[in-house]
Amino acid sequence: MNTIHKLIIIGSGPAGLTAGIYAGRAHLQPLMFAGPKPGGQLMGTTMIENWPGSLDITGPQLMITMTEQAKKFGTIINDEIVTAIDTTQRPFTITTNTGAQYQTHALIYATGVTPNKLGCPGEEKYWGKGVSTCAVCDGAFYHKKNVVVVGGGDSAMESASFLDKFENNITIVHIKDAFTASHVMQDRIKDKPHITKIFSSTVTEIVGDGQKITGVKIKNLLDNSEQEVACDGVFLAIGAKPNSQLVAGTIDLHSYGHIKVIDHVKTNVPGLFAAGDVHDMHYRQAIVSAGFGCMAALEAERYLS
Repeated sequence: MNTIHKLIIIGSGPAGLTAGIYAGRAHLQPLMFAGPKPGGQLMGTTMIENWPGSLDITGPQLMITMTEQAKKFGTIINDEIVTAIDTTQRPFTITTNTGAQYQTHALIYATGVTPNKLGCPGEEKYWGKGVSTCAVCDGAFYHKKNVVVVGGGDSAMESASFLDKFENNITIVHIKDAFTASHVMQDRIKDKPHITKIFSSTVTEIVGDGQKITGVKIKNLLDNSEQEVACDGVFLAIGAKPNSQLVAGTIDLHSYGHIKVIDHVKTNVPGLFAAGDVHDMHYRQAIVSAGFGCMAALEAERYLS
């Protein structure tokens, strides 16, 4: 712990990597902790159609390119997992799962979000045995099988659209009476003969034979009627919670756990900046997260100068 870094970045999604690119170019020699899932949520995304300058690029391709770009400009990437952050003294101290400690004059917190779970019976029992939050990662295992997608936003449409490629019979279960996804994303599943939609309903139980999923129990919230839909896999796309637990009690948070920011990326602790979905409650877009990463790096540079 002899070296005191100018800047440490926690997180390696679009926000963290963009911060790394900008901070590296500013000769801050940032140290980045990539986190348990390097590349963030985009590693589970298929084609990205709205990333400026790229007509055809997948999430993993984009994240790999951004990682190489950050490294090119001097960002050092560390695969240890951050377990504690002490901002009560200067410089800040970061502790990792190895017991190692790192000190820094400035910190960019870009840890993103974690997908929500249903919390229903059978979910934990069959997690990884048919229950997943990543259709892109696991969809190929369900070729020509029955699957259920839970959710009604862009992520749910993305999941259903991807699963449709495998000639699956897909049932989308949404708690509201209409999808909340953008029109562009809804168009992806429009008129698909293999897709059935169930609205105003929720999955109350995931059932199986002890080894694998055999179906889900669904409750209609309007008339309380119940039905069981046979399926081989369940893909959850029901939002996410911000990964702000490492700074809870240290900086100000909103009621749902998102970090409160001042002037876009500053927190109430000078020298500690937030970037990306961990504070963005409104847009939740990769390009917006990248923009916040840029702002955080610029603000960190000004803070350090």
